[in-house]
Amino acid sequence: MSPRSLRLRTSQPPGTTRTLLTEEDGGIVRRTVLPGGLRVVTEAMPQVRSVTFGVWVGVGSRDETPSLAGASHYLEHLLFKGTKRRDALEISSAIDAVGGEMNAFTTKEYTCYYARVLDTDLPLAVDVVCDMVTSSVLASADVESERGVILEEIAMHEDDPSDAVHDVFARQLWGDSPLGRPILGTVESIQALTRRQVVTYYRRRYRPPVTVVSAAGNVDHRKVVRLVREAFGASLDGEASPAPPRVGGAGPSVRHGEVGLVSRSTEQVNLVLGVPGLIRTDERRFVLGVLNAALGGGMSSRLFQEIREKRGLAYSVYSFVSHYADAGMFGVYAGCLPSKADEVLKLCREELAKVAEHGITEEELARGKGQMRGSLVLGLEDTGSRMSRLAKAELVYGELLSVDEILRRIDAVTLDDVRAVARELLTATPSLAVVGPFDDPERFASAVR
Repeated sequence: MSPRSLRLRTSQPPGTTRTLLTEEDGGIVRRTVLPGGLRVVTEAMPQVRSVTFGVWVGVGSRDETPSLAGASHYLEHLLFKGTKRRDALEISSAIDAVGGEMNAFTTKEYTCYYARVLDTDLPLAVDVVCDMVTSSVLASADVESERGVILEEIAMHEDDPSDAVHDVFARQLWGDSPLGRPILGTVESIQALTRRQVVTYYRRRYRPPVTVVSAAGNVDHRKVVRLVREAFGASLDGEASPAPPRVGGAGPSVRHGEVGLVSRSTEQVNLVLGVPGLIRTDERRFVLGVLNAALGGGMSSRLFQEIREKRGLAYSVYSFVSHYADAGMFGVYAGCLPSKADEVLKLCREELAKVAEHGITEEELARGKGQMRGSLVLGLEDTGSRMSRLAKAELVYGELLSVDEILRRIDAVTLDDVRAVARELLTATPSLAVVGPFDDPERFASAVR
């Protein structure tokens, strides 16, 4: 297979290194598999003086049972609280002292810890981040103190209806499945989590076979591999074993035509109207990307023009796409005055129906492709985005595409492709989430039927 479209889920023995992409593909990308199944992937960018280093673990909120809801995100917080060698202040001050930045984030399917530093400070970044991931002590006092922080984060999230409405929509679409539950967990689940549960989750899920180390910038692959091998130490002993299965099996069941309403005394109503989408590895994801850009991806999109520019009904309106291993969603968000909610929803349904029946125009196709091309290339101008691209390819896509190959796939999208995907997805009965000053969800029933 061409190196411009390299399948990664092929057998590579521990202790070996492969070159995945070359300079002709836009940058040298190499991959080494260490004992225990840990994968190290790097991209050399000799023109810069920085490096972004990340450790990605294939565990997220969809791996949690109801009693563990929020454990992945809780654990992300706790890993910054101290290891056998460093306390919380020493972890943060080590990176601050060299002018670097360090952070982490949790999604539904993976968790990432990363640091961005000068190339000369790469050994420090590797040591600190890997120490956190492999040797956190998860002290009882830290578990208790961080519980309050996470409860504050949940409260802050709930206080922002433009964020909360997306959680409501996921619950309406996928019900009480792991994908339908919020990444942060709930007040009840966080209050009930014990240190023993978190420690067991950490030891069971944070293992080399489901971990990818990724680095991009002015790096030497062999040096990164050596530093990572030293930093992980005894964690790499033993043979790689299969990862625990995901909770929920092959994927969530989908619910159609339901309205989820959270009543809030707000001046604005927040709405998400949507349908099931495409899984992450579906080849038509580039087609859906072009459709999304044309329908609600910018100020020239249909939704923005019809709802905001022509009628002034909403300040914010856009469409969005989310892909997962075995599920996906396509949705439209709008924030408007409560008195305008019915009209906004009617217009959204009308635009979705038009695209489902007639597709998009040649001009919209060209504009959608241009928007995707530009956001892709501009988004890869820094070491952090390059590091993320490598890790996601290795951990979740199983395929590493060169930038030129991605651009080729975008350019290959046709009007017929867009029309076919729109007809398949947008003719489904939608689900609706509403956060605003309403009491009866039935008043919105006509918007989803």
